[in-house]
Amino acid sequence: MEFIICILAGLLFAAGVYNILQKQMLRIIIGTGLISHGAHLFILTMGWLKRGNPPILTDGITKYTDPLPQALILTSIVISFGITSLILVLAYRTAKANDTDNMEELRGTENE
Repeated sequence: MEFIICILAGLLFAAGVYNILQKQMLRIIIGTGLISHGAHLFILTMGWLKRGNPPILTDGITKYTDPLPQALILTSIVISFGITSLILVLAYRTAKANDTDNMEELRGTENE
């Protein structure tokens, strides 16, 4: 099961990098989101996928699931959602002010 999730995380990383290398701002934002979701899957896989074990260690239970990866992923989801929202607002304002979302046109020729 971990192998399949690692392959899925790699595919998300590859699709994210491909989208980040594009010229449109929306594709760059989508690529950033895909990379963050790939990182979430990677962190989940590093914590070993255990099914049927309780997440809390109590008396008499020797096998338990480590809740730390799930807590880290939940925190990371909230942070990535906030950053994605901020980037979307900034991209919208930039595209509205300059009438384009193409990064080559936004870069300009003044600093070349």
